[in-house]
Amino acid sequence: MILRLFSTSTGYLGKSIASLAHLRSGFLAPGKTFRSAMCRQKSIQVPANRVYDVNTKIPKDVMLFKYENPRFFKMLNIFAVSQFLFWGYLCHFSYTTLKDAPVQDDGKEDLPWYKRVNLGENKYRNGIAIMCFFIGYGVLFASWIFTLRSVRYLVLRKGGDKVSVVTYAPFGTNRIMDVPLKYISAQESREAARVTVPVKIKNRALFYMLDMRGEFTNTKLYDYTVGLSRKLK
Repeated sequence: MILRLFSTSTGYLGKSIASLAHLRSGFLAPGKTFRSAMCRQKSIQVPANRVYDVNTKIPKDVMLFKYENPRFFKMLNIFAVSQFLFWGYLCHFSYTTLKDAPVQDDGKEDLPWYKRVNLGENKYRNGIAIMCFFIGYGVLFASWIFTLRSVRYLVLRKGGDKVSVVTYAPFGTNRIMDVPLKYISAQESREAARVTVPVKIKNRALFYMLDMRGEFTNTKLYDYTVGLSRKLK
């Protein structure tokens, strides 16, 4: 009787040890139950910072970006105006002062090339005058366009449906326009940009530039509003 009880208890003990060993091997064996459970747990984790987790319906106006550098644009426009005046004077001078002075044919071949050219001839005089005018006007136009496309402030308006785009103006003032958010598309992400972030506004020529030397005052709200790339039809 004693031997029978001893053998029965030994059998139960062996099954228990075998079951524990099986469970241990199942949990600790690489690539088996433990790893699959961990992978399954990771796969069902919810990603953070989803678009619909960010509340863009703000109760008041929020500034998204600012770039304070009025001195640079003031000096740029002073330079542009001075260049326009300088080249304008050259245009007037060349048109009114250059006289028609034909070069004599005798010994013309022995003269240097610049002495054989009659700058007072109509084609040269008019060409020089037109070239001077377009150089001065081109410098002024490029400076003004760059100024008008440089963003000073970006303000997301109350409700999150419109954005106030404040740019510099040539004469030291600001230019303000309210644009629906759906009409704005960032051409490059804030993290990838090195010098400027080009922003396209529907029905507006060229791009508006956000200088990276400026400050993004609300990066999260910017990334999910103005910083998104949209298809503008």
